[in-house]
Amino acid sequence: MSENKLNENITDKDPITSCCTPPVNFRPVIVQHSEISPETASATDATRSMISLSGGTFLMGTDYVGGFPADGEGPVRPVSLSSFQIDTYPVTNADFAAFIDATGYLTEAQNFGWSFVFWSHIPRERYQELVEDTAAAAPWWCKVPGSFWKQPEGPGSSIGERLTHPVVHVSWNDANAYVKWAGKRLPTEAQWEYAARGGLEQKLYPWGDDLTPDGQHRCNIWQGEFPVQDTAEDGYVGTSPVDAFSPNGYGIYSVTGNVWEWCADWFDRPSLSGGEILDPAGPSDGESKVMKGGSFLCHASYCNRYRVAARTSNTPDSSASNIGFRCVRN
Repeated sequence: MSENKLNENITDKDPITSCCTPPVNFRPVIVQHSEISPETASATDATRSMISLSGGTFLMGTDYVGGFPADGEGPVRPVSLSSFQIDTYPVTNADFAAFIDATGYLTEAQNFGWSFVFWSHIPRERYQELVEDTAAAAPWWCKVPGSFWKQPEGPGSSIGERLTHPVVHVSWNDANAYVKWAGKRLPTEAQWEYAARGGLEQKLYPWGDDLTPDGQHRCNIWQGEFPVQDTAEDGYVGTSPVDAFSPNGYGIYSVTGNVWEWCADWFDRPSLSGGEILDPAGPSDGESKVMKGGSFLCHASYCNRYRVAARTSNTPDSSASNIGFRCVRN
């Protein structure tokens, strides 16, 4: 795809269908995939570093004027959480490979035969060969047959040099299979946001309100003109190692940018309930699941969703080259 052609297709987008997530409902009918039971778990994941948080009450959400009210970022409301543990890092390619080796699980991208890849990450000389289609509402998202967690950009690509990068091309269903195997679970949105804030109250980012304090990049997001040119001033085009940037005040890494992270909750727009909320778990059902944190594709000009209170959603069977996850346990 040429840069001129790409620019011709850029239009105003629905607030939930952002630059950072391919449009929902693009998948065909869901197919059956491998079933994973807790009995198949090994001790491999149990040794991953986790942070113990004592819980407490915090102010969840934001009324930030630069946010996206239609996403349900507000209102700001007091939420109380019981103690829990959360992964220090997102699940990496090495972690996910251990899960696959132990279980033989096939991801939904493998069962479907394709996943979404960002256009500029596909070798130009192979674009016509690899790309079957593009998403009409966001043509920078390409349907690439053969792309999955182990071949992030499709046939010919590899995770060999990215074992410490977050795993991608995992659907919510895939992530849920992993956490069952590991004896853990996906975080609720409230747990994720509480952990991401690192003890700070109502700040935009895990480290404060300045995106680049003292001119230093603190996360892996897009610099340049989205979606045409990423200048990679933060040092990365695409994913980065999970420990590439400093942790937040709780010692948790990579909660802003890098990859979107699945949460347990069905997506809905919150409302004030008239009092303090204890351990919220979201609606009992829905069509899409919450994702938090933004990704390496987020940019202030189009998808300013790398703030801790920002949120988006996607269907549980959706996958892309910028969606990953981390785990929690009680």
